[in-house]
Amino acid sequence: MVIGSESAFVIAEAGVNHNGCIERAKTLIEAAAAAGADAIKFQTFSAKKLLTPAAPKADYQLSCTDEAESQFDMIQSLELSDKAHRLLLRHCGDHNIEFLSSAFDVESLDYLYDLGVRTFKVPSGELTNLPYLRNLGRVASEVLLSTGMACYEEVEAAVGLLLGSGIEREQLVVLQCHTEYPTAMADVNLRAMRAMGDQLNVQVGYSDHTIGMEVAIAAVALGARVIEKHFTLDRNLPGPDHKASIESDELARMIQSIRNVETALGSDVKQPTKKELANRGIVRKSIYAACPIKKGETLTEKAVCVKRPGDGVSAMLWDQVIGSQAGRDYELNDRIELET
Repeated sequence: MVIGSESAFVIAEAGVNHNGCIERAKTLIEAAAAAGADAIKFQTFSAKKLLTPAAPKADYQLSCTDEAESQFDMIQSLELSDKAHRLLLRHCGDHNIEFLSSAFDVESLDYLYDLGVRTFKVPSGELTNLPYLRNLGRVASEVLLSTGMACYEEVEAAVGLLLGSGIEREQLVVLQCHTEYPTAMADVNLRAMRAMGDQLNVQVGYSDHTIGMEVAIAAVALGARVIEKHFTLDRNLPGPDHKASIESDELARMIQSIRNVETALGSDVKQPTKKELANRGIVRKSIYAACPIKKGETLTEKAVCVKRPGDGVSAMLWDQVIGSQAGRDYELNDRIELET
């Protein structure tokens, strides 16, 4: 289960980076598990149900695929068969990593449900697909809603449809997302993630298409409960998403960095740690004699000073010391005692 995890749930987005090869898909599962990801996500679709033969490619797809190949042909070559889905699901179980897949139509939702999938990721392109959103209530225990290309009002409408379909607010995570591959830093807008969480009263996360890993790490520091990051075995492979993906070693470093940040976030209580308590007497300061002082003399600002170590009268009691009478003789650097 994604929701309710104490730490951010990290999804290694394999997507279509298997390039239609089941062995590569299995290797992606192994790499994601070795990197420490909580889940690996593929895509479930039928080209014939997803798009028309005349559908154009996006600019980022044209930049890294054969221009002569249509989007329809490209998508069709990346379909996963029923046999492939079952093999990958089993392989995930063998490697103790959760299998997820984005469904791109209602039939694919039902198919994944029949496979035992209960956490459903809504791709950004389906955010305005009313019948798709309505059907999620029948199958989903948890919904991760990507919001690429959307304005707030569209996200609000999609959330309303999900809630109306039977999805509870506590079962929903809204993901800030930008659908350009790769996403420029100026287009990330992480503050929108936090704002949507506040406005919609839902948990939030981030689906990352930037180059590198720092934005995903920053998203966790800002409260992301889910991180999704595209990864590949080799950025130089042909295909629409490889160049905007991180490789396996980078995925492992990103996840370790996320875990480090989560540890560093700590709690809402400001207090010294046990290790700091041992340093207080060494680093803080006490009030000491700045010169020899006779018993009965008035302690003036010239007669006393503040120095380390701090195992005597705290320098915060300076005003109580100044003007009081010395209760005994002091030598230079003797700790001043507060008279009672």
